[in-house]
Order: sequence, then C-alpha cells, then structure tokens
Amino acid sequence: MTRTLVAVGAGLVVGAVVAGWWMASAQEVTVDSLGDRAQTLARGRLPLFGEQGDLGRLYAFAAENADVLKWIPCTCGCGALGHGSNRACYVKAETPSHVTFTSHAAT
Repeated sequence: MTRTLVAVGAGLVVGAVVAGWWMASAQEVTVDSLGDRAQTLARGRLPLFGEQGDLGRLYAFAAENADVLKWIPCTCGCGALGHGSNRACYVKAETPSHVTFTSHAAT
C-alpha cells in the first residue's frame, strides 16, 4: 500500500512539473492584424491549430526546412500580404529557440 501511494505521489509530482514546463514554453493563441491565429512555441512543438494529421506534418516540415520552402512561392495569393514564400504561410517569425506559427496555411 505504501509503495502504491509513493508511486501515485511521484506520478503527480512529475505530471505537475511537465504541465508547468509545457505552460511556460507556450504562449496563448492570439489573432494578428491579418485575422490569422498565431502562437509562439519552443522549437519542436506544434501550434494548437496545426497539431493533427497531415496538417501537423506540414507545420513540422515548415519549421524544420526553411531552406526548402523559402524557394517555393505561395499559391494562395498572399504575396500582397507580405508573404515572400510558402513558408510564410506557416511560420510568422522565429528565434534560435522559438517559432511563431501562423494559421494562414490552416485556413
């Protein structure tokens, strides 16, 4: 019984630490001046609006392959909005540790 209580307690502590880390490394989803949702996350994480299925794989590819997507023009006509390549439909800004995603590609 004591081992079970210790294991449950340890699991709760680990869960609280992981949840705290996750919350600290994620900003809430906001809406930018274009009406697109945006979310800044630590590298390796996906935005809430781009987590599932093929969309998640596309957002992960865009975050990890700037050198490929920067040569592919956007096909949705958003060049007038300042998007210089297809990657801008997924990634709004970035630093070495964080990526700000845009929902433009998801809409």
